Amino acid sequence: MTSTWVSVIAMLLAFVSGDEMLPCASVQTSSSVVVLGSPVTATCVIRDGCPLARGQAVHIEWHLGQRLVPSSPAANDSRTSMVVIPSFNDTMAYLTCCVQASPCQIVGGVAIRAGYPPAVPQNLRCQTNLTFPSTLTCRWDPGQKETHLRTNYTLHTEIRDSQENHTYELSAGVHHYTIPRKDFSFYLEMTISVKAVNELGEVSSEPVILEPLRSAKFDPPKILKVQAGLKKYGCLGVSWSLSQQQTWVTISSLNLEVRLKSADSNQWSEPVIPMTRVMLKRPVEVCRLLHGTEYYAQIRVRYQQSPWSEWSSRQSGVTLEKAPTGRLDSWMKVSGDHKQKHLKVHLFWKPSKQFRANSQNVSYIVSLQRLRGERRQVCFSLGHYCSFQLPTGAKKVFLFAMNAAGKSNPTEVPVFQQKAGTVISDVTVLPRDDTTLLVQWTSLASPGLTGYVVEWRPLLKSDPSLLRFEITDRNQSGLVITGNFEPYQPYGISVYPRFKDGIGPPKTVNAYSRQKAPSIVPKIWVKKTWHSYIELSWDEIPLGQRNGIVQNYKIFYWDEEGHIEIVNADLEKRKITLKELNAMSLYEAFMMVSTEGGSLNGSTINFKIEPFDAVAVVVMIVIPCGVGLSLLIIITVMTCFSNHKRLKVRFWPMIPDPANSSIKRWTSESMQDIPAFSDFEEPNPIYLSHLSFLDLPKKLDKNDDVHWLHRGSEDTSDLGESICGSPLSPSYSGTNSDSVPYATVIFSGPYTSQSANQPHVYLRSESTQPLLEMEEVFSHKSYQNMPTDGMTTAQCFFGPSQDDGPEERADAGILWGDFPFLQALTFNEAQID
Repeated sequence: MTSTWVSVIAMLLAFVSGDEMLPCASVQTSSSVVVLGSPVTATCVIRDGCPLARGQAVHIEWHLGQRLVPSSPAANDSRTSMVVIPSFNDTMAYLTCCVQASPCQIVGGVAIRAGYPPAVPQNLRCQTNLTFPSTLTCRWDPGQKETHLRTNYTLHTEIRDSQENHTYELSAGVHHYTIPRKDFSFYLEMTISVKAVNELGEVSSEPVILEPLRSAKFDPPKILKVQAGLKKYGCLGVSWSLSQQQTWVTISSLNLEVRLKSADSNQWSEPVIPMTRVMLKRPVEVCRLLHGTEYYAQIRVRYQQSPWSEWSSRQSGVTLEKAPTGRLDSWMKVSGDHKQKHLKVHLFWKPSKQFRANSQNVSYIVSLQRLRGERRQVCFSLGHYCSFQLPTGAKKVFLFAMNAAGKSNPTEVPVFQQKAGTVISDVTVLPRDDTTLLVQWTSLASPGLTGYVVEWRPLLKSDPSLLRFEITDRNQSGLVITGNFEPYQPYGISVYPRFKDGIGPPKTVNAYSRQKAPSIVPKIWVKKTWHSYIELSWDEIPLGQRNGIVQNYKIFYWDEEGHIEIVNADLEKRKITLKELNAMSLYEAFMMVSTEGGSLNGSTINFKIEPFDAVAVVVMIVIPCGVGLSLLIIITVMTCFSNHKRLKVRFWPMIPDPANSSIKRWTSESMQDIPAFSDFEEPNPIYLSHLSFLDLPKKLDKNDDVHWLHRGSEDTSDLGESICGSPLSPSYSGTNSDSVPYATVIFSGPYTSQSANQPHVYLRSESTQPLLEMEEVFSHKSYQNMPTDGMTTAQCFFGPSQDDGPEERADAGILWGDFPFLQALTFNEAQID
């Protein structure tokens, strides 16, 4: 706007007559400063000697800034024009008139400003400074309405009873002024007001009447000492004085306020403690405080209704001690059962809302007895935690708080063991800020439930005294816990159900007050490769470097052509299989680990899938098969050796030695080693002959004798024939001269059921070796009866007949002696007779 106005002035100077130096036109307005929004009237008159209007008709136009304003010519005068602006809404604008030409030439103009009259100054207040040099400073508010015009302020003072007046001019925009000490008196009233003036008017504030000392703001006072009252429990005495620069003030009384806070608190007590009409340098006493507690104290002062001074520096003091009062909140964790002699107990406690330590130095005692003076003490602690052992039968313990003044009443702590059964089904933790966590849980309906215990502790620190707990009732399902939670550090939070007779198993989760990206990413390595896939594995991130709860592991991998794949890995398994990979292609991969607070990428690895190797596959198949077959053979051989006697008897049955035995010594005990037919896997309907000792009558019926002899010759003919026709006959000579021939008679059915004409089967040994011992086994073959001469058979088997000579009989005796087995087939002639 300033540059526009300069150009207007330059044009006006260009159109003045040369000799007379007069403007070409004159512009008149009702006022150059108007109230914002009010109407404005202006008139433009063209001078007769104006070169632009010489010898021609004149057409005049009006412009307000860059806008064309409609106008009307004055009556009977074409060289005069008037314009009316109904509402002037600009704070400052140029109104110009011009003569119509090509283009329109400006011949006159005027600057118009608009605004508001000054507002009445508000909230006039003055304050005396007693610190040297003493002054009186007054301040006020100009009002919320902006005038848009330059407003000047003046401060007026008048001291009563002295008729002394002062006026102080202020710079524009300044709304405060400091009166020097020579222009006022501390103890004389004075009237103070402020006047505001601008081009649209002037106003004055409401006058303020004050005594400078009553408006004085003292410097912060000084606390000299804070100490306990003599034999006054719960009281502290505070000695104080004004600041050193204000010790000259002599006032009968002052108002004073005291505020306190305990040494372990971060907040000052509310409300403050007021004390009126306090004498200078006289101590004040504050009571109704906790016993044996350290307090910090601050004070501030003022005179009557003057402003309060700033708070003094703090000083500490300790009230007198008294025995602790109230009960303690406790939390007991028990391990062990009734089978053990002692229980391992961890006991935690904290002050309840009603507990008062009444001392700075408090110790705690855990005892098995309720009465004082008993010596069944199991634990002593200066903190809020104790670990000890209890007899299995203990039902309760008693917790005492003790200081130099005495011992508190006992807090009874029941000894509860853990109960089985799941009650807490789910626990969630939501951080609210750096110092608070919201714990919520879901529980199942359970009879006897009385409440819950919420427990939390830092997981990276093993000190049990850092454990904290809160006890809630059964109707709660959430709790806001407060503590010094460190960001990015893990905390274990457990919720236990409480019953009348025990504590249920907890539900535990890890939580963070604030999370960020992990500090490290685990290194991944190739664990196994195959034809078209590869298995990657990695270690778990140490708890102290996770910085939050791991949400996922992501594997990024790509081949030489740049095809990128992303897979999510299982959080628990810490391994992943990449499938459908191209053989002989080089791959690159890296891992990204994420928490709720951020993500971190790991280093890149390279891997390659080798082509399919058939030989390797065959080797991988053959080797396990060979190992399995070898194990089967070893197990079979070991089984055979462990049962060798049974197998030996199965293949080579035990046969008595006829050369070393006789029928009379061959008892049923000797037959026990002969295997039963049931031991063979495929038994045949074969019946061996069994010989028994018979008690024959002394005399036999002749018919019976003949009949028996007849049957005997018939029955044995085949046997003798079979033996005589075999290498077992006496005339047979084998390679071994010491061999002894023998045979076994086999029947097709039980011996008692044999018919007279039923053929028999015989077993004979083909071996030329000596007869086996009782432990050895034999092999046999069955032979059918061979048709031979009956006489030859009888002679071979039973010896020569009655027609034979004596030599032959002798030979027959030798034969029976050599074959005691066959000799058993003979009968004593004396018995027959």
